[in-house]
Amino acid sequence: MRIPSTTARRVATVAATPLAVLAAGAIVWQSSHAAFSGQTRNSGNDWATGTVTITDDDAGSARFQVANMAPGDSDTKCIKVTANASTNGLVKGYVVNPVRSNTGLEDRIKVTMKAGTGGGFGSCAGFVEESTVVPGATLSQLFAFSSYESGVGGWPVSAGTQSRTYQISWTFDTTGMTQAEVDKLQGSHAGVDIQWELQTT
Repeated sequence: MRIPSTTARRVATVAATPLAVLAAGAIVWQSSHAAFSGQTRNSGNDWATGTVTITDDDAGSARFQVANMAPGDSDTKCIKVTANASTNGLVKGYVVNPVRSNTGLEDRIKVTMKAGTGGGFGSCAGFVEESTVVPGATLSQLFAFSSYESGVGGWPVSAGTQSRTYQISWTFDTTGMTQAEVDKLQGSHAGVDIQWELQTT
């Protein structure tokens, strides 16, 4: 193998030196160029759930507890429902815990429910009707409204606190029945819980 002469080695060294300088310069230039940058940030993104609550003014008491009811009896009472939400929602009323008789009494108790303002659990004084929620239905017909989806009322609420009063009237109607049919209703019992629920929209 031929060994490069001293002159050839010097030429190679001289030629390599400018290349090394250029390479080093390129690295320095790239480092200087990388120092330029820009940033922007959209900070504080966060997601939290809203809250909804619904209450009434019955203080845990039943709106109707009727004993010794006789044909033709009727009554009217009110209850105020208050919704408190951080977002828009819809309130509906429906029935739970239906109690059916074995005599068909639930077919003879007719219920009307109206919605409005004024009045409350203690008294309907000052109640002003805005709409009729149940225009007149037997208790057994109300049993069909057994969930929020099938509920009645459709009271839209916006963020904040709002109240609505419901006036509920009932009548023990034996119209068209024979005396024997009426007598069969003696000692009967039927019942239901009325529940209002608020869901966000």
